[in-house]
Amino acid sequence: MMIPRKFEYLAPTSVAQAITFLRKYKDAKILSGGMSLIPLMKLRLVSPQYLIDINNIRGLNYIKDGGKVVRIGALVRHADIEHSPTIKKKLPILAEAAPQIADMQVRNLGTFLGSLVHADPAADWPACALALDAELVAQGTRKRRIKAVNFFKGPFETALKPTEMLVEAILPVPQGAKVGQAYLKFERKAGDFATVGVASSVVLNEDNEVERVGIGLTAVAPAPFRATDAEKILLGQKPSKDLIEEAAKAAAAMSDPSSDLRGSAEYKREMARVFTRRSLNKAFERAGVTV
Repeated sequence: MMIPRKFEYLAPTSVAQAITFLRKYKDAKILSGGMSLIPLMKLRLVSPQYLIDINNIRGLNYIKDGGKVVRIGALVRHADIEHSPTIKKKLPILAEAAPQIADMQVRNLGTFLGSLVHADPAADWPACALALDAELVAQGTRKRRIKAVNFFKGPFETALKPTEMLVEAILPVPQGAKVGQAYLKFERKAGDFATVGVASSVVLNEDNEVERVGIGLTAVAPAPFRATDAEKILLGQKPSKDLIEEAAKAAAAMSDPSSDLRGSAEYKREMARVFTRRSLNKAFERAGVTV
C-alpha cells in the first residue's frame, strides 16, 4: 500500500498556532521536510488524523552565529547546513556529515530538527548532536531545553511531549587552543543509512592534554548514544595510539547492536570500535596532533 489514509491538513502561520493545534488534536504530526513522515504514511506505518505543516511559519529557517553557540531553527534543511559558511567555520563536523545524508532531494527538503525528532536509530544527525553536547529547545505551553544526551529514548522515541514541537537547536562551539572534529560513517552504498556512524569532537590545551571530548554513535544501539565511558578514558590525557584504542573499545562495549541485513551484532560492535578509533584519530589530527 502506497497511499496514506485520509488526514486533515493544517497550515499554521505561527508557532503558537501550531502548539494550539497539537493541544487540540491528539492524533497529530508535525510536517517540516516530510522525508521520513510521508513514506511512513504511505506505507501506513503511521496514520495521523491531522498533519500540521509548519512550512508557512516565518522565522524558523535560520542559522545564527551567537559567538560561543550556533542556533539552528526548525526549518533549516540538511543542504542549508552543508553549505553554510557559519557551520563550516564554527561546527565543521556538521558540514562533513550533511553530504553523507541520503541524496540531494532529501537534503534539499529534510530538516535538521526533523531528523532529530524522528530519532531513527541509524540517523546521522543525532550522533553529531550528542558529540557537540547540543541543547534542544521544545516549545509547548512554555519553552524548555533538553540536553541531547537526555533526548533520545529509544527507536523513534524522544523526550518530546505530544503537545510540544522542537523549535531550535543550540550547539556549543568548542573553545580551546586546539580543536578537532570528525564524522565517519560506514555504509553499504552512498546515501544509505549507517551501519555505524561516529562523531568526535575534541579540545586540547597547549600541552596536548584533552580538555573536552564528545563522542556520539549511531546505528549500533536501540537509540543513538554518547560514549561517556570512552570520553572518561581520554579526558585529561595526552592522546596516544594505545589510549585511543582503549577508548574505542570502551565505546564498542557501550553499544548494543542487533543483527540484520547490514551484519551480525558482533560485526557491528567491531565496526563501532574501528570507526570510533578512526573518528578520534581524524579529530586529533585536525586539532594538530598526529597519533
